[in-house]
Amino acid sequence: MDFMTKEEFINESNIEIIQKLMERNNGYITAKELEDFDISRNYLSIMTKKNMIEKVAKGIYIDSAKIEDVYYVLSVSTPKVIYSHMTALYFHNLSIKAPDSSFDITVTKKYNNPKLKKHNVFYVNDKFYDVGITEVKTPQGNKVKAYDIERCICDIIRSKKRMDLEHVKYAIKEYLKRKDNDLIKLSKYADMFGIKEEVMDLLEWLYE
Repeated sequence: MDFMTKEEFINESNIEIIQKLMERNNGYITAKELEDFDISRNYLSIMTKKNMIEKVAKGIYIDSAKIEDVYYVLSVSTPKVIYSHMTALYFHNLSIKAPDSSFDITVTKKYNNPKLKKHNVFYVNDKFYDVGITEVKTPQGNKVKAYDIERCICDIIRSKKRMDLEHVKYAIKEYLKRKDNDLIKLSKYADMFGIKEEVMDLLEWLYE
């Protein structure tokens, strides 16, 4: 969400401030953000009762005129989650189809959150967690954290037993067609994960 200060909203009511914050945040507001502006959370209850906003997760509300962005809500409610594998490749336009209600996400091995039970969770060591994190836009235009393309290519190969093989082949073939692919970065990641030979062999096979 964009960072703003209360000084920007002189002589405006708290509800007007909340509405303007939501306009800048693509229709969303969090209880934490109200605390930063010294606005009571009671205003969220008032606006909910008036059908001005709807609660979509703990401490997260959306303008009632907007359609919920499930990717964004999950990202805000569980900030340690990184979209990965085929879900991230969907954001990068390298997936055959959109994810269903279960998303591919990556967290550290020590992280545990009951909200993630319905999703396809991958656990990694701390040293690999930050590798390739980037920011992408969901189909509704909200920014979320995901792994970059080269990290995702390595991940779907590392986790191929949990992947649809046809989806893996499609993603890699489409990746090889892209002018912005970075094979040097891919090789670096593959070496880091100990799968360089496997990745290079698969790329060579699919490139033919």
